[in-house]
Amino acid sequence: MNNELLVSEEVYRTSQVQIGTKIKNANMSQFIAGVTKEGLNIIDISKIDERIKLAAKFLSRYEPQGIVFVASREYAKKPALKTAELLGAKAITERFIPGTFTNPNIQGYVEPDVVFINDPAVDNQAMMEAVKNGIPIVAILHTNNSSSYVDLIIPGNNKGRESLALIYYLLAREVLKIWGKDVSSLKREDFQAEL
Repeated sequence: MNNELLVSEEVYRTSQVQIGTKIKNANMSQFIAGVTKEGLNIIDISKIDERIKLAAKFLSRYEPQGIVFVASREYAKKPALKTAELLGAKAITERFIPGTFTNPNIQGYVEPDVVFINDPAVDNQAMMEAVKNGIPIVAILHTNNSSSYVDLIIPGNNKGRESLALIYYLLAREVLKIWGKDVSSLKREDFQAEL
């Protein structure tokens, strides 16, 4: 695997993408590099980077209209919408209406081929409907998230404004590169939610 990081370690650190919570779910241990003196779990930056690359390869195999990003957390809405727009995918950033993936009779029904979940704890309804239909799930998992039902984990801070902007920016950029698109005008700031 290519060992060169997508952005410098410093960019990852200043975006606080590696800052976890004090709680560590056992299944996230493989991604934890250490613990701060304050008790926060720190995620291994090289593993975050590796998983973004892996997720981009995985998502790039799908038709864009079959990819659905689900992100109801405030700081995740703008980056999810931007990524969906750039890829030609769909994004659900407001309340997830029960039945959106399971009930063809409701308005707004969607049949995804793959679902990208910003935070399984917050976007649980969408995740459970994807599971019910056997739809693959890619998700950003914080140190306290459970990986149950997640097919591809991107470990990272799924709550922070700058962290989310960076993860979605890199993901969009890498998918577009795989698809042979020009990414020279892409800017991380365009993915950042307003304060």
